[in-house]
Amino acid sequence: MAQVTEVRAGLPKKPSLEARFKRAVREARRWRIHYLFMAPFMILFTIFTIIPVISSIYLSFTYFNVLEPPRWIGWSNFKLLFLEDDIFIIALKNTLLFAIITGPVSFFLQFFLAWLINSLKYRIAYTLAFYAPSITSGLAMGAIWQVLFSGDYYGYLNYILIRLGILHEPYIWLSNVNTMLPIVIIVSLWMSMGSGFLAFLAGLQNMNEELYEAGKVDGVRNRFQEVWYITLPMMKPQLLFGAVMAVVRSLEVSGVAVALTGLPSPLYATHTIMTHLQDYAFIRFEMGYASSISVVLFLMMFGLSRFFMRVLSTKGEY
Repeated sequence: MAQVTEVRAGLPKKPSLEARFKRAVREARRWRIHYLFMAPFMILFTIFTIIPVISSIYLSFTYFNVLEPPRWIGWSNFKLLFLEDDIFIIALKNTLLFAIITGPVSFFLQFFLAWLINSLKYRIAYTLAFYAPSITSGLAMGAIWQVLFSGDYYGYLNYILIRLGILHEPYIWLSNVNTMLPIVIIVSLWMSMGSGFLAFLAGLQNMNEELYEAGKVDGVRNRFQEVWYITLPMMKPQLLFGAVMAVVRSLEVSGVAVALTGLPSPLYATHTIMTHLQDYAFIRFEMGYASSISVVLFLMMFGLSRFFMRVLSTKGEY
């Protein structure tokens, strides 16, 4: 017992709260120029990100119809959301199905196309061609694709299939519950070559060529082995960024679905969490209930993002 007491006595004492506060003030004064340059971003981030998130969490526990002050109702919005709102369950199922398909497919498609055009001669032209749809609004892109999937003889797809003898009369692609969601998935994949695609392309262009030469000496025989043993391990930061962006894009789909199939869609075949949120927020003006939907969507995005951070980050980073 005496020996344990002597060991504890030899350990450094934990600094008091006052000492830690003075140390923090000294560090702040030491790095004041750095904090000054960080201030504009932190102010904007706080105003447009942190405060809205906190406000949405608070409003999710209230009844708020814009005309009256928010009234606290506890967990009622969440109980209604999961136990009585059948349309939300349909939207949740559609969103998860959409995310399971478009998330992984768009992630691998972005990397494959970036790897494919990285060695091409006219790389800038191909990059622009693949990236341009991602900066177009969902409503505009939906209007363009409506011409292809139009349900009359003037629709490009119907015209081609009728001329080939596959169809005998026009097929209503955007009103049939069996084809609406696949079409929205196809259009969303076409628009998915965004910032993740550019991050992959930038990572490939900055790869050290000496690594590939060393890999050939060690027995790497073809380009696919180069990708597996050299490129992918060296591009973990870009892979992490691309995975997070793919998760966010797959869960927030709304503009394309609304432009192609309307709001609400027939039998809610393409109804997603985001369109459900827009319905209650901007059509019904039930902001408290809409806030509870946004909180659920936020938790889904945050949870999946943290999962990919754990999987793709280097050991010890997170």
